[in-house]
Amino acid sequence: MGELRELYQEVILDHSKRPRNFGELVGANRRAEGYNPLCGDRETVFIRLEDDVLEDVGFRGAGCAISTASASMMTDAVKGRTRAEAEALFERFHRLITGQDGKKEPGESELGKLEVFSGVREFPVRVKCATLPWHTLKAALAGVDQTVSTELTEGPKAESGGA
Repeated sequence: MGELRELYQEVILDHSKRPRNFGELVGANRRAEGYNPLCGDRETVFIRLEDDVLEDVGFRGAGCAISTASASMMTDAVKGRTRAEAEALFERFHRLITGQDGKKEPGESELGKLEVFSGVREFPVRVKCATLPWHTLKAALAGVDQTVSTELTEGPKAESGGA
């Protein structure tokens, strides 16, 4: 299990240092902003939604390694999916991160590469870092015109579990 954990850490560090789909998305017709006041993470998610398909997805912002890696991997995972598929993926990811998936072993959650975040649930304060981009994506899909926050201090609260 130690080798697997090291591999997961390497994947997260790679996506943090070299995020995919980073930058404002030209032609986006949906966007939302997210904020985690506990650590200062800020993410903006951009979507080009056509015929209920996420044709392209991007993000920009500043955050910790987990938040940036989560946003990077999320954009890769949802690009080309329908809105319903993206929302279902959000639910599966959220269950994995919050431990509501029955603490399945790696390879059992049907999340593919996103399983690298399974260890985050061991650090409750980091759960909000990992889920912030996902809640921001969900707000963009819903057309929410307020900043999504992990706390009640600003905009609609993003229910993330943890601290």
